[in-house]
Amino acid sequence: MEQITNYPQIQANRIPKHVAIIMDGNGRWAKKQGLMRIFGHRRGVDAVRGAIEFAAEVGIEYVTMYAFSTENWNRPAIEVNALMQLLVDSVEKELPALMKNGIRLKTLGNIAELPGNCAAQLKKAEEKTKDNEKTTLVLALSYSGRWDIIEAMKKIGNNIKEGKIQPNEVDDSVVSAALNTAQYPDPDLLIRTSGEQRISNFLLWEIAYSEVYFTDVLWPDFTKNHFLDAILDYQSRERRFGKTTEQITK
Repeated sequence: MEQITNYPQIQANRIPKHVAIIMDGNGRWAKKQGLMRIFGHRRGVDAVRGAIEFAAEVGIEYVTMYAFSTENWNRPAIEVNALMQLLVDSVEKELPALMKNGIRLKTLGNIAELPGNCAAQLKKAEEKTKDNEKTTLVLALSYSGRWDIIEAMKKIGNNIKEGKIQPNEVDDSVVSAALNTAQYPDPDLLIRTSGEQRISNFLLWEIAYSEVYFTDVLWPDFTKNHFLDAILDYQSRERRFGKTTEQITK
């Protein structure tokens, strides 16, 4: 059984190609420390760095992180503004590390809703890292699964109206191609931290057959070892995609 040098317990031939992460618990982490919520988000940036480094080390090709949902716009303005500034500062600060580790940065969501300086900084980082090939980090910002599905339905509706496709030709592949995630494979594994056990409007179409892993660890405390635990749990599962055990073991 092929293994990975730094992590011999991982089966190299069963690495998830795409891992999606709901990074939950920043605010609760800060509250436990007697701090304002933004300090939890700042500490969470360190966890992001560690998770991406781990992904690159073990050969995970895509990591999609739920950084800011469409619903998060409803949070207090002072917190939203602080998060936007943190995003700008973090992307600029982490750019050298992304280049060093061969990480390509991409964004997912209604980026036009972000403040101009945020959108500009993200575009700059995407352009700078576009030729990196080790791991792709996708930041989901101003994103929700329902938003993306609605946008996809609009595209498909327009194509039907223009005669490019017939209604009876709409199938899974047509919907998948119309989503903003069309360029990425569906996640093999979805991780959510902080003990909450819900999907929170994240990649609703794409996670139809994803393995789901919940952990009580708050996101700022999430380390490479916790990521390792999630991968080992994933590798212990039998992925049948609706088939029987006998069918997939033939």
